[in-house]
Amino acid sequence: MTPPAGDRDPAHTPVRVLLCDDHAVVRAGLLALLSSAPGIEVIGEAGDGEEAVALAAALRPDVVLMDLQLGSGIDGIEATRRIAGLTGQDADRDAEHGAEREAQRDAERDSGRDVAGRGAPHVLVLTTYDTDADINRAIEAGATGYLLKAERPEELFSAIRAAAAGRSTLSAPVAHRVLAQMRSPRPGLTDRELDILGQLARGLSNREIARALFISEATVKTHLGRIYDKLGVDTRAGAVSVAKEQRLLP
Repeated sequence: MTPPAGDRDPAHTPVRVLLCDDHAVVRAGLLALLSSAPGIEVIGEAGDGEEAVALAAALRPDVVLMDLQLGSGIDGIEATRRIAGLTGQDADRDAEHGAEREAQRDAERDSGRDVAGRGAPHVLVLTTYDTDADINRAIEAGATGYLLKAERPEELFSAIRAAAAGRSTLSAPVAHRVLAQMRSPRPGLTDRELDILGQLARGLSNREIARALFISEATVKTHLGRIYDKLGVDTRAGAVSVAKEQRLLP
C-alpha cells in the first residue's frame, strides 16, 4: 500500500499532482515542465475552481497546484478552502462524475492507492499575485505553500515534493512579506468596516451608506477614519484603490 505523504519515498513513489489554472496554455506548459521532473506525475487538469475541487475529491492527488485567479466561478482561495477540508469519505460520496471517475477509483484501489483512505490533498499555490491580502487569504484557507510563477523550475519541483510531505514552501518575496507582517502587523478590518468599504466602492455618500446599513452618519464617519488609518490612506478614492489591490473587496 502507498505510504502516507509524510512517509513517502521519492525514489519509489511519484508525487501525484493535479493542475488548476484557467489558461489552457499555462496548463500545457506546466504539464510539459512537470513531465520532465523525476518523481512527479500529473494525474489531472482543471480549468476552474469547481472542477479542481471535484477532481481533488475523485482522484485524491498528493498535491494540487493552484492558481488564485480562475475567471468565473469560485476563485483559487475558495477552491483551496474546500480541498483542504476534504475527508477520506468525500471521494466515495463523489458520484456526480460518472463512470470515468469510478474507473479511476477502481484503478486506485487495485494498485493499492485507496482514495477513500487518503487525507486531504496538499494545496500549493502557484500565482503571479503576491499582495499581503492574497497571501494571508491563501494561508488561512489551508494552502501548504505559496509560490510565484517567476520561480525557476527546480524550485517548483522542490516545492511540490515538499508540499507532498506536508512541508511549507514560500517564494522569497512571499516569505519577506510574511516576515514583514509579523514584525509590523497591520490591524485587519472588521466586518462592519468591510461593509462600509464595499458601499464606498459603489460610490455612495456617507448619508447613503448610513441609510443602506441602518446606522448613523456619524458612525459612518467614525468607521471611515478607522479604515483610512488601517489602510494607510487619507481619501475615499485611496481607500478603494488599496482595498482593490489587497483583494479586500468582492
